Amino acid sequence: MTNLIYFHWMRPLKILLAGAFVSASIVSPGSGEVWANSDNNKIATAIQTLKQSDQRWIQINLSKQNLIAWEGSNPVYAITISSGKRSTPTRIGTFKIQTKLKKTRMRGRGYDVANVPHTMYYQGGYAIHGAYWHNRFGTPVSHGCVNLAPNHAKWVFDWADVGTPVVVQK
Repeated sequence: MTNLIYFHWMRPLKILLAGAFVSASIVSPGSGEVWANSDNNKIATAIQTLKQSDQRWIQINLSKQNLIAWEGSNPVYAITISSGKRSTPTRIGTFKIQTKLKKTRMRGRGYDVANVPHTMYYQGGYAIHGAYWHNRFGTPVSHGCVNLAPNHAKWVFDWADVGTPVVVQK
């Protein structure tokens, strides 16, 4: 397979890889007990497991507003996204692509958009999809979905199958 990584992602990718396994812990001053941040630990464990496989998977980093398509430990495609705005955030966690639709209509409070291209639902109404109605990639502006430029959405749609793991992290 041809490597389609955009070279301007190479430096941030190294930082991403270095920080992928960092998790936070909270120490209770009264008892000395340590509680691990379970979401961060689950995400870190999922990433570590996926990198040790040869499986295709998608990593979405909300703080960097990027999506990386992986085959095991090899990144094969990296792009800028637009995730959910503060009032309608994108959920973090580990998911799997449940449904793929070449085009669909999306409706919700304050929006009704026809012909949304290359939509991949991964949890309830949350999806990775093309967004032809804006060009603000790199900025959280969606209603919780992961927006991609239509040409990038097509690439990811064609590459991923139903069941492909999706890891969304802060």
